[in-house]
Amino acid sequence: MSVELSLIFAILGVVFVLLIWGRVRYDLVAFCALVVATALGLVPSEDLFSGFGHSAVAIIALVLIVSRGLSASGAVEIIAMRLIDPARPLPLHIAVLATLAAGLSAIINNVAALALLMPLDVEAANKAKRAAAQSLMPLSFATILGGMITLIGTPPNIVISEYRQDALGAPFAMFDFAPVGLAVAAAGIAFVSLLGWRFLPVRTSLAEHEAELKKGRYLAELRIGEAAAEGDLMVQDLYPQADDADIHILGLIRGGRRRPGRARREVLSPGDFLVVEGEPKSIESFMGQVKLDFVGSEKHEGGVTSTGLTLVEAIVPDGARIQNRTARGLRLLQRHSVTLLGVAREGQRFRDRVRLLTIRGGDVLLLLGTPERVAAATEWLGVLPIEGRSTEVIQRGKAGLSAAVFILAVAAAVFGILPLSVALAATVVAYVAFGLVGPREVYTSIEWKVIVLLASLIPLAEAFEAFGGADLIAGQIVVMTDGFPPWVSILALLVVTMTLSDFLNNVATTLIAAPIGLAIATSTGTNPDTYLMTVAVAASCAFLTPIGHKNNTIILGPGGYRFGDYWRMGLPLELIVIAVAVPALLVVWPL
Repeated sequence: MSVELSLIFAILGVVFVLLIWGRVRYDLVAFCALVVATALGLVPSEDLFSGFGHSAVAIIALVLIVSRGLSASGAVEIIAMRLIDPARPLPLHIAVLATLAAGLSAIINNVAALALLMPLDVEAANKAKRAAAQSLMPLSFATILGGMITLIGTPPNIVISEYRQDALGAPFAMFDFAPVGLAVAAAGIAFVSLLGWRFLPVRTSLAEHEAELKKGRYLAELRIGEAAAEGDLMVQDLYPQADDADIHILGLIRGGRRRPGRARREVLSPGDFLVVEGEPKSIESFMGQVKLDFVGSEKHEGGVTSTGLTLVEAIVPDGARIQNRTARGLRLLQRHSVTLLGVAREGQRFRDRVRLLTIRGGDVLLLLGTPERVAAATEWLGVLPIEGRSTEVIQRGKAGLSAAVFILAVAAAVFGILPLSVALAATVVAYVAFGLVGPREVYTSIEWKVIVLLASLIPLAEAFEAFGGADLIAGQIVVMTDGFPPWVSILALLVVTMTLSDFLNNVATTLIAAPIGLAIATSTGTNPDTYLMTVAVAASCAFLTPIGHKNNTIILGPGGYRFGDYWRMGLPLELIVIAVAVPALLVVWPL
């Protein structure tokens, strides 16, 4: 082994140890490793930043922006709300939710799919009076499985496709992953729905844990606009939507006066206000379903359909500027274009209008505006935003438009009219032009840590391959499987890659395993696509730990899981993946 290759192995070994340790951010680990490799002459200095210009990096960033546009339009929420029913038996609920999750993960980033569906699953669990832990892990695993189906479903598929472009002259197409991916996903969903959830421990403390995490209920005023007042609707006509959103309609304000006693049969008129009580997400959902607005919506450039509006919860400490004052007295809306939408005060209900309510220390405020304006307003008011307690306002009126633009882009890429990168870039431009994604969201929707990780590891992976690291490991696998049927080498590569993916980021795993797979194919004179597809499948299968895939990490807290809970369902699932993937690979991509 050459000195250069020994140094490459040493650097990658340190990277692996630090990534598994998890105490240092993985993007920082990868970038420092790249700088060290460049300083040692293993990576040419002119290639130090070459990874940032790689097409795989750009495509992953574009997919994240497109996912943001689809979720911001409410297209995903509309589908999910129609399909999720808390009254279903748990196995059927998991089967429907997992199928929906897998389908969404095939067309948007699987992390985005989980972020959209997890609150709906937790809400369904609360209504069914069961622990969300019984369905959250199946949901997470289903999103991972669904990402295998298409090119844009998960980063490993994008990385493998672009690696094939560099190594063999042509990338994989959008649905080249579908035959094997669908087979694996179908088997995995059947397992988690019928048997897998039964392996999960149900702890009595989980329900209490979820109740403690439940967001506060706010008293809010929602304005009736022209759209909501169509058809001579009465207040009681909105009760079904209110029940679906877990909202209580407390009364009606007309002409500045509350009319709670006889509000039920009042016909809604533009300019009326509904007084409602609910959680932030429930209030936002009810606003969208009934097409309601809010005080000062004209200052938000289009009201509830504005780009990038969020609901932020903030607690009022003693000494805050707003303490013992009102939102109207401080001219909050006029000064900052931020609306005080609701107030929570230890479950109390108020008769005063929200903007006329004297705020006390300990109150929790529900503020609506763009993130920048809300941040400035909270600092000016002297209130403290609650970490992780913000809700994006969805533009439900643009759901059809966002879906149509995305379908056109995918069709253009599938039929070879445009390269995938150009089609996705055009989708981003269209989403910005139509107000589905604001200029700020173009940057905030990109997970920059993943981008830096990938861009840093690409030159390292190229150096690993150039100095013979891939050939060395591939040679060992070939020697170990010599004399056995050809599928044994596929099995060996699958198991090794899956094991790495359980402890490392799936992008890092793909970049290391892809050249090994190609080297095995070259050594044995077999079809390289079989091995590249093997790496794509295996790199996405991180089911044994909460650190192998971000989705598994996301559910750790809300589900009340422990580190050791994942292998209970994950180990049999990985064995099922192996049993289904190996024959499927050999049939679809014969050696």
